Amino acid sequence: MWLQREITLAPQRRGVHLVTREVVEALPEIADLEVGLLHVQILHTSASLTINENASPDVRRDFETWFNVAIPEDFAWTHTLEGTDDMPAHVKASLMGPSLTVPVGEGRLRLGTWQGIYLCEHRDAGGPRRLVLTLNGA
Repeated sequence: MWLQREITLAPQRRGVHLVTREVVEALPEIADLEVGLLHVQILHTSASLTINENASPDVRRDFETWFNVAIPEDFAWTHTLEGTDDMPAHVKASLMGPSLTVPVGEGRLRLGTWQGIYLCEHRDAGGPRRLVLTLNGA
């Protein structure tokens, strides 16, 4: 089976947000697969995706805190036409990456016990974010 779907995530404030549920709910066909892969691609250059711990909200806050120290807005950025948070958002998104590939097995995503899919929103008001979900398997 090959399946591709585009979903739109609701706008989020700047930070790191669990979106595993939204991804899984958009693909009920996962339940039919014994083995496969899910590829998730974000269609934006100022937000990114990652997989990390899904239990403690402190992890999400610490990610955002680290990002803001490591990649400050008050830097001598040249690209500033879209606001002071735009160029730092592009750098953060490049570091984290635009896509993930997740194994699928026995009708579910094969994430670890404490793993979840994160949307990393790097802009103060990034707006709705679109993801392309490509599922294949048998």
